[in-house]
Amino acid sequence: MPTPTTRTIVMTGATRGIGLEAAQELLRRSPETHLVVLARADSAAQVLPRLRATSPHVSAIEADLASTASTGTAASRVEDLLDAGGLPPLGGMVFNAGVHLDSAVHTTVDGYETTFAVNVLATHLLLRGLPPHLRAPARVVVTVSDAHFGDLRHTGGAFPATGWTSPDVLFRPGAYPRPTRVRAGRRAYATSKLGGIHLVHEWARRLPSGIDVVAHNPSLVIGTGLAREAGGASAFLMRYLVPALALTPLVDTPPVAGRRLADVVLGVTPAPTGSYVHRTRVTSSSRESYDAGREEELWAWLEQTARDVDDGSCGVPGAG
Repeated sequence: MPTPTTRTIVMTGATRGIGLEAAQELLRRSPETHLVVLARADSAAQVLPRLRATSPHVSAIEADLASTASTGTAASRVEDLLDAGGLPPLGGMVFNAGVHLDSAVHTTVDGYETTFAVNVLATHLLLRGLPPHLRAPARVVVTVSDAHFGDLRHTGGAFPATGWTSPDVLFRPGAYPRPTRVRAGRRAYATSKLGGIHLVHEWARRLPSGIDVVAHNPSLVIGTGLAREAGGASAFLMRYLVPALALTPLVDTPPVAGRRLADVVLGVTPAPTGSYVHRTRVTSSSRESYDAGREEELWAWLEQTARDVDDGSCGVPGAG
């Protein structure tokens, strides 16, 4: 007889790579958990049988994170189910979805630059309505990347320095020099991951005691598929060079990285709210990532955008 569920964990990015491995770990190690997967319908359909082979306590809600309307609808659906008792109380959230594209000119249906829209805006839209439903002790985990350092030591030169300006600029296509080039896509990715850390810091100031939010950096992982749309030499490096490092401590496989992500979600890895977990331990993120003024500015922009989503007026002014 299946173990009754006593809490819900909501997760994005659970349909492949690290996220899929972590989702399976959560279901294996926490049988009292009901996992809600937020994903496109076709992706969810492919992965649900595999997850339900581990536990029957899995459901999916359709969400296209590149659409503010779809993301907002998914968040409302989660709230409605929690309010109606269709799901057990919310005990955690995992924001693992992310994109890494071949330029900085890809545009969402709302007119936003796609990397920032998916990696930052969607996280905030999904999280903002759910704190009243989170039951302490609970943990919110946002997957980030050491790409946000943008230096040789942390990225081996694979990513340029971040290019933070202001949210009004960063969420528009073409925010970086020579925006159609692969390097601009990498800069957008690194900068969006910096934005994710800023968001974690600001949420940590606002969530009540017992509701922790942490940033998790899995570091370099082979076989995740993240580089499939990154362009340039990324696919070649991830297919041929990086696997050669798999026998070293520098690189993890998806199963190992997934277990580590599950450890963070389940609290096995100790981490105070607002912290940055590098693989298995709390450490410091980049010096640039600790900027309270920048974090407050990002928060204000995201909140205004969220209000625009609520009243149906969301979108970059003048975007086609």
